[in-house]
Amino acid sequence: MVPQSIFRRIALGLAAAAMLASPASAQTKWNLPGAYPATNYHSETMVWFADEVKKATGGKLEITVHPGASLFKAPEIKRAVATGQAQMGEVLISIHENEDPVFGIDSIPFLTSDIGESRKLWNAAKGHIAKKLDSQGIRLLYASPWPNQGLYAKKDIATVADLKGLKMRTYNVGTSKIAELAGAQGVTVQAADLAQALATGTVNAFMTSGATGFDTKVWESMSHFYDLQAWQPTNLVLVNKAAFAGLPADQQEAITKSAAAAEDRAWKVAAEKTSWFLEQLKSRGMKVLPPSAELKSGLAKFGEQIIADWRKKSGADGEAVLAAFKK
Repeated sequence: MVPQSIFRRIALGLAAAAMLASPASAQTKWNLPGAYPATNYHSETMVWFADEVKKATGGKLEITVHPGASLFKAPEIKRAVATGQAQMGEVLISIHENEDPVFGIDSIPFLTSDIGESRKLWNAAKGHIAKKLDSQGIRLLYASPWPNQGLYAKKDIATVADLKGLKMRTYNVGTSKIAELAGAQGVTVQAADLAQALATGTVNAFMTSGATGFDTKVWESMSHFYDLQAWQPTNLVLVNKAAFAGLPADQQEAITKSAAAAEDRAWKVAAEKTSWFLEQLKSRGMKVLPPSAELKSGLAKFGEQIIADWRKKSGADGEAVLAAFKK
């Protein structure tokens, strides 16, 4: 028997193909899949964005947000947008670093230490990333950052040596390299599957934000959070170029203006909620701690190796982005 999910995706693809082949109708309905829970602020911002577009177009363009990897799994969303299976999508861009090293610049450990620096880095990388996406049939709409990344564990972690042998969740090139350098066992787990991985003991240490920890009720399985302020990865909301081009000019303008407003909203919310998430972890009994000097210096050495490897891969493009960031 063919799974219902296959029929659903075929239907979505046919609907998208029909839309790309014909002029926009009186009411156009689009899909916007994401990978994070409906209560996550990234998903809430997408709903806000969709509402703004609906209002600005007088209901002529209706965007349905599908959170929690309910329509496509996280690694599938970008391709779904490029091929028109979904008109829009939200992706954690660093998981696609193998396509272009600059996609992973926001996940280099200790290159940035707060949301302000992260936005400066995004502004430096934005032009290159938008150009690359354009070559893939995708238009960039807006960026939405994550709070500072820290380390979750079930025990005290005083040095990087304490990570050796742990089953460490990874989700992109950078986190995979950290696990490798630490002698941990890297286990690839996307956010939508993290709660189950924790419950089953598939992972017992990982690096992510307070937001993801809160989403997954991490206090039910982890006891420690080390506030490394290591990096702030970025989600991007994307649109299929052909689908966008097929809209009337006023609807294109509504999307563009609403996306700019959504980006400002996302960066503001991320900055405001960074400390709030950590307070939530504390209130549920977790130890929220600064890293020891030894742990921080050990991870910083990993970061130096990771950025050296990244510079070799990214070449002149990477150097140009770094130079713009450091101005």
